[in-house]
Amino acid sequence: MLKAVTSALLIPPDAWDRLANPAGQEFNPLVSHDFFRCLEESGCAVAKTGWAPRHLVMEDEAGQITGIAPCYRKRHSQGEYVFDHGWADAYERAGGRYYPKMQVSVPFTPATGPRLMAVTEAERRELASGLIALCTEEKASSVHITFLPEQDWQALGGKLWLQRTDIQFHWANPGYGSFDDFLASLSSQKRKNIRKERASLAKNGITFHALTGNDIAERHWDAFYEFYMDTGARKWGTPYLNREFFSLIGGCMAEHILLIIAERAGKMIAGALNFIGSHALYGRNWGAVEYHDNLHFETCYYQALDFAIARKLARVEAGAQGGHKLARGYLPQKTYSLHYLAHPGLQRAVADYLAAERQGVEAEQQALAAHTPFRQEQDF
Repeated sequence: MLKAVTSALLIPPDAWDRLANPAGQEFNPLVSHDFFRCLEESGCAVAKTGWAPRHLVMEDEAGQITGIAPCYRKRHSQGEYVFDHGWADAYERAGGRYYPKMQVSVPFTPATGPRLMAVTEAERRELASGLIALCTEEKASSVHITFLPEQDWQALGGKLWLQRTDIQFHWANPGYGSFDDFLASLSSQKRKNIRKERASLAKNGITFHALTGNDIAERHWDAFYEFYMDTGARKWGTPYLNREFFSLIGGCMAEHILLIIAERAGKMIAGALNFIGSHALYGRNWGAVEYHDNLHFETCYYQALDFAIARKLARVEAGAQGGHKLARGYLPQKTYSLHYLAHPGLQRAVADYLAAERQGVEAEQQALAAHTPFRQEQDF
């Protein structure tokens, strides 16, 4: 049986986490029940902000939950990082109604992870079929499953589900013992540039603190929220996350959080929020109230690498966008999304567009990879 519920709080946390992060597999804190609960309890991902929860739940005959798809009924395309504004404009110019649409994702979080949370491929296919039925029931134009694993993208892509790709930049750790080991793997010029960037901040008296667990206090969240609001307002107008959200995740997810704080003359001036998985560090948000050359690179990238090396994490995922990450050891990786559009004409038009776009993404990835910062004899 499939049903849609209007809040993650209506789904037992143990059932959610059992499917989102199965025992013995890679743990991703960004798909945990706690993360979704904090988004909803804080009022960030709720109907008022255009993210009305319609989480699809699948149960067996005994009433046990066997599948979950975190889904939202949306009246805009903000906070998704897979852009369909052009589709919406074209459809509405032709007389259609693109919103509401159904969005299967982690709100405001461009990080790959399970979206059709079930054990078997057959159960994931059943969830995907249920999402199409939910789209009809909600009188929505479409369903979008974003940042899902490549395996599910390959298995479900086809006539009903259109396939889309994009590029992010991830850093891979082959087993470095120190940051200097990482630097030694780079070309001479790139190595010199990074050392110069790091030294410039030390000369300005800027220090960095990597905080996790109980080391993170409300005063740190106060400062970070100020950084986040300043940078977010300048980049996209209205930031998506409110102050309460940070207190909530600090209260229930502190052991999975890395908060980098930069200080100068005893004042906190910048910060970066990361989430710690079993295999990966996920960079999420950053901000600053003072502006110094290379402050962004150190706070968001080099501090993350230092932490990942110390924790022996396999990779750092630095979030959306950013070709500047390439020179700092972050290499291009594809991301994947699936799209169902109820109107046959719109479906055909978007299918043609995506076929060309996928070719462009493939060419871009190859071109970027040709400019790797690593020494030529390195094999990454």
